Amino acid sequence: MKLVSSSILFFVLLFSGTMCSQKIITTIDGPKEVGPDTLSHWVKKNRIGFDISEIAFVNWNAGGTSSISGLLKGKFNRVYTKDNYNWTNELIVRYGLNKQDGIELRKTEDVLQLNSALGYRHDTVSNWYHTAKFNFSTQFTDGYAYPNKEISVSRPFAPAYIFLGIGAEYATKDKHKLLYLSPFTSKITMVSDQRLANQGAFGVKKALYDLDGNLITEGEKSKLELGFLLTSFYKKEILKNITIENRISLYSDYINKFGNIDVDNDLSLELVVNEHVKTNIGIHIIYDDDIKAKEEINGMQVTLGPKTQLKQVLGVGIIYNF
Repeated sequence: MKLVSSSILFFVLLFSGTMCSQKIITTIDGPKEVGPDTLSHWVKKNRIGFDISEIAFVNWNAGGTSSISGLLKGKFNRVYTKDNYNWTNELIVRYGLNKQDGIELRKTEDVLQLNSALGYRHDTVSNWYHTAKFNFSTQFTDGYAYPNKEISVSRPFAPAYIFLGIGAEYATKDKHKLLYLSPFTSKITMVSDQRLANQGAFGVKKALYDLDGNLITEGEKSKLELGFLLTSFYKKEILKNITIENRISLYSDYINKFGNIDVDNDLSLELVVNEHVKTNIGIHIIYDDDIKAKEEINGMQVTLGPKTQLKQVLGVGIIYNF
């Protein structure tokens, strides 16, 4: 936990600091820094946005439930380039809420993610890098299997995931096409909440009880895996003012059930109205054998087997680049 806290503090300082002056041009996405300039090898790009969707009914004969949803999101990039070295850092945050008439406020999105990649290539012409990658992800607030709001199924740092590995990466100059292959990547799953750890949530070793239900050994709060990781990033303007972006991650552990692949695929389509107004369509698919689905059955929270997780998003929002 101390290592994770130190890593987060480091990234906060990295992303919050003003590291250099940059050259700025105006693009369809707004102001964009295109350095490095003569003063520094750093390039930075920040984007914050707010999406909202709303539907209201008054004496509507066909019926319906009024609702409003909001999503606050941010993406912050810091890139260092010098000679044959490249260090790319990315902070992604998203948090969304939904309120329906007669139903309590519910969470729809909750993401805190840090990505860092340090690469070296033999010459300035090649697009292949020897790369070390670090990824950390967790959430801001408790998660629930609605309508149950008494028992949380996830919490901040429960789970939290850390990927750390070395491999080869193909990266175009504009970083809009990335392919990373790593034969040696460690995956650390952390479950800081003891109640969830005792349940064996997210794949950690669960607690042991005697026949009378008395606790013998508490569940472990972490799980270490070593496996193969493949990640890909693709971004392209497929039509005027329409940009597609896809991120995919495939991971398989050598020790436990090798060949059983964890899948995380996030596909989004951005339609530009003007410099600050955009429409977003997204589909996010996750499958992880260690994540068990939970459902409310006869007033009881029941743990089921792993299931494919699917999230679809459609929103219109305001974007500010700086």
